[in-house]
Amino acid sequence: MIRNAEIIAVGSELLLGQICNSNAQFLSKQLAELGVNVYYHTVVGDNSTRLRDAINTAKQRSNLLIFTGGLGPTKDDITKETIAEVLGKRLVMDEEAMSNIKAYFEKSQRKMSENNKKQALVLEGSSVLTNDYGMAPGMALSDETHTYMLLPGPPKELQPMFRHYGREFLLEKLGVKEQIVSKVLRFFGIGESQLETDIEDLIDNQTNPTIAPLAGDNEVTLRLTAKHHSIEEANRLIQQSETEILERVGEFFFGYDEDTIYSVVFNKIQQSSFTLSSAESLTGGLFSERMTSFTGASEVIEGAIVSYTYDVKEKVLGVQKQTLEQDGAVSAKSAEEMAQGVKKLLKTDIGISFTGVAGPGTMDNQPVGTVYIGIALPDGNTVVHKLQLAGTREGIKHRSAKYGCHLLLKELFK
Repeated sequence: MIRNAEIIAVGSELLLGQICNSNAQFLSKQLAELGVNVYYHTVVGDNSTRLRDAINTAKQRSNLLIFTGGLGPTKDDITKETIAEVLGKRLVMDEEAMSNIKAYFEKSQRKMSENNKKQALVLEGSSVLTNDYGMAPGMALSDETHTYMLLPGPPKELQPMFRHYGREFLLEKLGVKEQIVSKVLRFFGIGESQLETDIEDLIDNQTNPTIAPLAGDNEVTLRLTAKHHSIEEANRLIQQSETEILERVGEFFFGYDEDTIYSVVFNKIQQSSFTLSSAESLTGGLFSERMTSFTGASEVIEGAIVSYTYDVKEKVLGVQKQTLEQDGAVSAKSAEEMAQGVKKLLKTDIGISFTGVAGPGTMDNQPVGTVYIGIALPDGNTVVHKLQLAGTREGIKHRSAKYGCHLLLKELFK
């Protein structure tokens, strides 16, 4: 019976810091949904002796070992060879994998070298996990005490392989008959500790669904996971928990699963047939760069003005000279006139402005982290919000751009 897992990433490039171990993060999330505890992440270089030591150590503390990387055609791809040696297993040719590799080269009109055949070798007696997006197949097998799963290193290959094949293998081993449904709720403008405080009793009393908070990138997420024989009932359980949560912290909620605050704002504005323009001082074009990354951006975004100097604010956006002299560029009045100015200049339904102090020094006698965001609304009114943010220069700029999205949602789609 699988009780706990260890993820062993193989690759010297991970130890050298050349790439990030995003596979471990992905797999930990997936295993958590299956109710499998991950107690250790191990990273080992392309060295069979050290990998052998890592395997033997992992076997003493975990009964599910998942390996990522080292399944390629080169000499430093040593994962399955080392595992075969530790387990006393032979490597055998998988004909289906070999056919897929040959087809890959034929399709790309490239000549297959002899060492590519190595990728079709699998552990004797293992279940082969098809690679739909690459060449090296994965594999999984169990003995009396342990389960082993080998997955390729590239995330674009590993993630669909695990979702489509690896997950099913583990569900069978776990004897799970229930449907497992998961949903992520995304929040902005509230800290992780405050959100947990507001729903503390729901977290403390969780059984099914489970509620797992996670903070990151100035956002907070809650992962709801339910198990039931009926997928409809699992979804109903999740919906019930979601309703209870949003009754308390719904003002900070912006989306689900893979949504970003930018994508949600963009889609809502597009669906409302509004057009948007931005005047950016503090953010230096960051907001408009993110908002123009979506398909159909030309239907929503008319343009942006990066107004970093007083001259551009006055001569391009029409901010009054008196405002700049008396209130300063970092002020509610400047933010208001910047938003109105860009809306008028680019003839859009909405204008949004960002002005503030990202640091490291003060400006207009305002401390670092002072931010004003102005929004000129379709009805002719303009609102300005003042924020006091902490962090690095880059962090303040990114948080300001996200707060702009948060405030657009709040003002336009209450």
